[in-house]
Amino acid sequence: MTLAAVANAVELTQDWDKVFPKSDKVEHAKATFKNRFGITLAADVYKPKVGNGKFAAIAISGPFGAVKEQSSGLYAQTLAERGFLTVAFDPSFTGESGGEPRYVASPDINTEDFQAAVDYLISRDDVDADKIGILGICGWGGIAINAAAVDTRVKATVASTMYDMTRVTANGYFDSEDSAAARKAKKEAMNAQRIKDFKSGSYELGGGVPDKLPADAPQFVKDYYAYYKTPRGYHVRSLNSNGGWNKTSALSFINAKLLAYADEIDGAVMVLHGEKAHSRYFGETAFKMLKGDNKELVIVPGASHCDLYDGGGKNAIPFDRIEAFYRKYLK
Repeated sequence: MTLAAVANAVELTQDWDKVFPKSDKVEHAKATFKNRFGITLAADVYKPKVGNGKFAAIAISGPFGAVKEQSSGLYAQTLAERGFLTVAFDPSFTGESGGEPRYVASPDINTEDFQAAVDYLISRDDVDADKIGILGICGWGGIAINAAAVDTRVKATVASTMYDMTRVTANGYFDSEDSAAARKAKKEAMNAQRIKDFKSGSYELGGGVPDKLPADAPQFVKDYYAYYKTPRGYHVRSLNSNGGWNKTSALSFINAKLLAYADEIDGAVMVLHGEKAHSRYFGETAFKMLKGDNKELVIVPGASHCDLYDGGGKNAIPFDRIEAFYRKYLK
């Protein structure tokens, strides 16, 4: 079977099923491409209707547990309105992308997903191969930084409202579980689950955002609910909106450090966070690891973590700053 035949085996929804309205300023098309692990990725391509020749291009994914019809698609369409050719893609094992088992994440494979999106963009006749950027949202912010550390073709990276998924998985929120004993307990639980899954022949899911909020839910969980479980951001293929990741998905994140080589990134990096985001400490730590005078830390006044998913009803995403950053470094 040829690569094209494998790619075409992925079933793509042709209807507009995004959680945001379609823009009349861009051309939208579906696309597929394979990563280095042989997994076919599904994507939405947004191309400006104004302009011709070779465009600066940006690959976008996230949040962690979301699909391209949610936040990443909104970022992609908005940046296309501003003159960039963009692609928002579903990570391996999720959304319309291929890969088995379903609903599993990997620091290695997901980093490769970004690199495969870069391969795809560079292969296009309407893209300038010397003007490639990436943008990761939430957990994909940390993955974007990891991708930028290994992929010298990436000239500019934005990590928006980022999580370091390896840190939060290993250490818990605010490093409250940062101990060998706590990590051992997590590993024991997930390895016990592996045996259970193997015997049953299926992978038990851990659950997404709860259908009903507990009375004592912290504010950031309420914020997740307001996005993923309401018409604002709910999508039928979104892990966070529905059953979540499989329970053993976090094993590889406990055993890795996404930001290990962040200080080797030569390209430009913008770390973007809300002032009131519970995740802000991830971005500020990452920013301290970056070297060079082409790095920017942008804190949005009054914004929470999820406000940077879709603006939070108050235009919290600083698209003017993001556009200016990419125009400066993708030239």
